[in-house]
Amino acid sequence: MNTPNEKLDARTLNCPLPILRTRRALSGMAPGQLLEVTATDPGSVKDMDAFCRQTGHELLSASQGEGEYVFLIKKA
Repeated sequence: MNTPNEKLDARTLNCPLPILRTRRALSGMAPGQLLEVTATDPGSVKDMDAFCRQTGHELLSASQGEGEYVFLIKKA
């Protein structure tokens, strides 16, 4: 079970704010820690994938339900 070390609520934020808040949250975490991000912006799906590929963080999971998107990211 991947229990997040921190959670980020990015609901109601539009691009690029979910990514900017994710970047800020990860900067304060130790390598290997997990961040769970909840967003409502449909664009965050492709944005979060691209962000993780560009920065070296690992996108462990991405799920959708009830108009929300939940991402689990492992800090590089």
